[in-house]
Amino acid sequence: MGFYGLEKEQRDTLVEKINREIAEDIRSEKKYHILQYFADEDTYIRKSAYIAYGRVYLANTKLQTKIITLLENLLDHDDPKVRQTATNAAGEIGKGAFEIVQHIFDKGLFDTHHSVRNAVIGSMKKMGEKNPAPVIEWSRSYLHHADKEIRREICHGIELRGRTHPEDILPLLKELQFDKTKRVRWTLVHVIGQISYKKGCLEKVMEDLINWENKELITDAIAEIIDVHDRYRNFSHYTQDEVRGIIDGFIK
Repeated sequence: MGFYGLEKEQRDTLVEKINREIAEDIRSEKKYHILQYFADEDTYIRKSAYIAYGRVYLANTKLQTKIITLLENLLDHDDPKVRQTATNAAGEIGKGAFEIVQHIFDKGLFDTHHSVRNAVIGSMKKMGEKNPAPVIEWSRSYLHHADKEIRREICHGIELRGRTHPEDILPLLKELQFDKTKRVRWTLVHVIGQISYKKGCLEKVMEDLINWENKELITDAIAEIIDVHDRYRNFSHYTQDEVRGIIDGFIK
């Protein structure tokens, strides 16, 4: 039975068990339970495991070096679920101490399995929300990587920070405006739309966007912004008609 097939009380008991057994593994320098939970088929059990791992790191200063070393070892495991969960655990740590786990993301970004690379993106989002400065600087170093998929993943990974502070990521997005790869360009336009629809964001996006050099991209991005405000109309600060008026004001 999956995690959400359990009653709430049963779920709480299972989470307590995961927390306890992962902590015990780390203290005894074993990884039996860690591997068991990190490789579980259920997404939510793996999530409970990587959150527990991050909590042990925060609560045990003397064990932190061993905790990071164990994560490094797990990144070489044959099972991509283990590598994925280890990357997510590094993301929990990176919300407060990105520099300690940066090398883990340097490696995970090039993993052969898409789920591990997606864990890098997901971790970038949650770290960028809590600890943006070092994550943004790290992201900048990969913006022009020769591998188009790396560029796309970096663009996607900084999105969440942009939803509340678009000014933080717009300079990075601008550097991708002439990228010729279709998937990178599509992700760039998508992210511009995603960072435009919350209160106080549209004006910041448009003020920056209208000064970009790639006029074709600007046109596509504006179309996406307008469309996003319809698709997410229950969450958008402005109506679609209000958005058109605001955009017209910037263009004129």
